[in-house]
Amino acid sequence: MQWAADKTDSRMFNTLISRIKRWHDKSKSAESDSTVESSRPGSKHSPRPGRKKSKRSKNTRTVIARGDHCLSRRDVSRAALTVMKRLQEAGFEAYIVGGGVRDLLLGGHPKDFDVATDATPEQAKQLFRGARIVGRRFRILHARIGREVIEVTTFRGHHSDGEAHEAQQSEHGMLLRDNVYGDLESDAVRRDFTVNALYYTTNGFEIHDYTGGIQDIEQRLIRMIGDPATRYKEDPVRMLRAVRFAAKLDFDIEPGTAAPLRELAPLLRNIAPARLFDEVLKLLMSGNGERTFELLREYELWSHLFPDNARMLESPEALALTRQALRNTDTRIRSDQRVTPAFLYAALLWPAVNSEQKFLSDKGIPPVPALAQAAQKITSAQLVHTAIPKRFSMPMREIWDMQSRLPRRGGERAFRLMEHPRFRAAYDFLLLREDSGEIPTGLGQWWTEFQQQDEEQRLQMVRDVPRNGPRGSKSRGRRNRGGRRNRTNKGGDRPSN
Repeated sequence: MQWAADKTDSRMFNTLISRIKRWHDKSKSAESDSTVESSRPGSKHSPRPGRKKSKRSKNTRTVIARGDHCLSRRDVSRAALTVMKRLQEAGFEAYIVGGGVRDLLLGGHPKDFDVATDATPEQAKQLFRGARIVGRRFRILHARIGREVIEVTTFRGHHSDGEAHEAQQSEHGMLLRDNVYGDLESDAVRRDFTVNALYYTTNGFEIHDYTGGIQDIEQRLIRMIGDPATRYKEDPVRMLRAVRFAAKLDFDIEPGTAAPLRELAPLLRNIAPARLFDEVLKLLMSGNGERTFELLREYELWSHLFPDNARMLESPEALALTRQALRNTDTRIRSDQRVTPAFLYAALLWPAVNSEQKFLSDKGIPPVPALAQAAQKITSAQLVHTAIPKRFSMPMREIWDMQSRLPRRGGERAFRLMEHPRFRAAYDFLLLREDSGEIPTGLGQWWTEFQQQDEEQRLQMVRDVPRNGPRGSKSRGRRNRGGRRNRTNKGGDRPSN
């Protein structure tokens, strides 16, 4: 099945390349006509009255006709088509833009579509019931059509063309506000990468390309629009996006786009931890986490996201655990299985937590308090870089806590652990630690067999646990007082040890 899917993707990509070559021959003769047409008063590509025309962009607009590309409106969501239709009927331009166009050209199946228009957020909002305007850095409209939410953005202009209340920059060059509107051409050159600056319209079913995105798709390159260093300073998250798209699409990062990454990586410290948490989920929980991790390390970005993990990667066990956790996450995502940031963060921070716990234990602190102190220290340090919402940090801590409980299987402990809501995650984490070589194998196999047995066989497995096994497997003296243990023995349902 996988071979057939790969063969289909290859055939679609080859078809796209051949159509691009035919289009390229036609476009040379059409360039002059396009330039003249766009300059005519009243042309549909001329700026709307009152809108600022960018003077900075001198890109040539190229149009790929319907017969020269493989994109079909049947592959676009009904909600996105509805949004475009309403905007066009109201006299505005409307285009599918960004990753939706890119992925369709590559034979993919985008989960969402964005629409770009010359309507302001306030004008567009009047066309959609229940729509709301969000964002401060750049205001966008969320239009709800049925169960889908379509992101509608107004064509952007260059931030230096706006007034003080429309555009602001920090001392590091980062854009704090960018509500400067423009036209289609200025919007194209304000986007981040060429492959994301392709516009599809249902008026003629054409694709508009101002930045050479089609050629970069053909060459499988991630290329920044404009000066890479300047664009990274405007928004340092673009460095992460370059790596994410390269990993997701299996593209190379164009040398000029890659050159400033290492030098400018520290700018990620200026990004809000909450925003970086969202970016981490996109980086590591989209089915390409392991490849993304390797690229982040290559361009020295990883240490600014997970510094405690980065300093532990000199240990073969820590590196193996990190890679295996990401590989397992990728596998589960591709199999449509459930994944949670709690488990992934538990794996990424565990090498540092484990090291700190051992350090505290060597100072004479008992294991359980040592783990609690280590977990608190490492988690607090990570929160400076990426946020970890409580709905994930609490299960993460429980997964760590259960690692010291899983070896203690005597009496009713094994049965109680099985009923714990975090048991399955803690069990998977135990197997991950064994696979990485951090701890000896054996305990994970015991728990695997324990889950597969019936009640009587489980009782026997507990009886067979060595009394001189892992610390905590022996009965404690206070249990001789009777109580639940004596009541259990009378019924014969549970062993005494």
